[in-house]
Amino acid sequence: MDGNQGVRVAVAGCAGRMGRMIITRVLETAGCRLAAGVDRPGSPALGTDLGVLAGQGPVGVAASADLDAALATADVLIDFTTAGAPARHAAAAAAHGTALVIGTTGLEAADQQAIDAAAARVAVVQAANMSVGVNLLLGVVERVARALDDGYDIEIVEMHHRHKVDAPSGTALALGRAAAAGRGRNLDEVAVRARDGHTGARRSGDIGFAVLRGGDVVGEHSVVFAGTGERITLGHIAGGRQIFAAGAVRAALWTADKPPGRYGMADVLGL
Repeated sequence: MDGNQGVRVAVAGCAGRMGRMIITRVLETAGCRLAAGVDRPGSPALGTDLGVLAGQGPVGVAASADLDAALATADVLIDFTTAGAPARHAAAAAAHGTALVIGTTGLEAADQQAIDAAAARVAVVQAANMSVGVNLLLGVVERVARALDDGYDIEIVEMHHRHKVDAPSGTALALGRAAAAGRGRNLDEVAVRARDGHTGARRSGDIGFAVLRGGDVVGEHSVVFAGTGERITLGHIAGGRQIFAAGAVRAALWTADKPPGRYGMADVLGL
């Protein structure tokens, strides 16, 4: 990192909704410098000034499809893209010694394998949700699940906009893992991700998921602990995607002096 210019940030998926918000946040954040923006080959955004792309003034850096050139100028790459892309980004970042902030969800197995491999060479912050509130909620859910026995059934309900392609959301699954951890269980062994038809009675200890899609909902998550005679509901509502961009840039700054390894937003936030 060039101490005189701050942390140099490259943004993958720079033409997407999150990419543009991250660009804006980088430009607004002291200690950050926008180094590059990468988008897919053939994107109509290629060659466009990143500041203009984000609705700001020109910044003298254009969107490019050249990942290696972008990484050569950056200290950290922020990735909010789509499944399949993070595998290539992680491998290239590791080769260049560029730290990674991964906010992409619905990953393919090859994506996660590449991210795990990159963590042996660079600092990698990966989180299903980068908002401060959600990460606080994860900790609370684990503690409540630990305090309550199987007499309290756990159900996770999430709603997102009509364009979201993965279900349940990465955040819902993270909440499920937190609840399962609180009870000393593996989520894969107790998760019920779909119900249809004559399902029979609910099995004790299961963690259920319900998925809603519609409109322009940014993200709403609830964790319900349903007991006999009472129900506890913990939740989070995202009012705008800016909270995710803010968290991603905060994570990018945090990686500046960190050794190779796997980190989460709990590390970044000091929770």
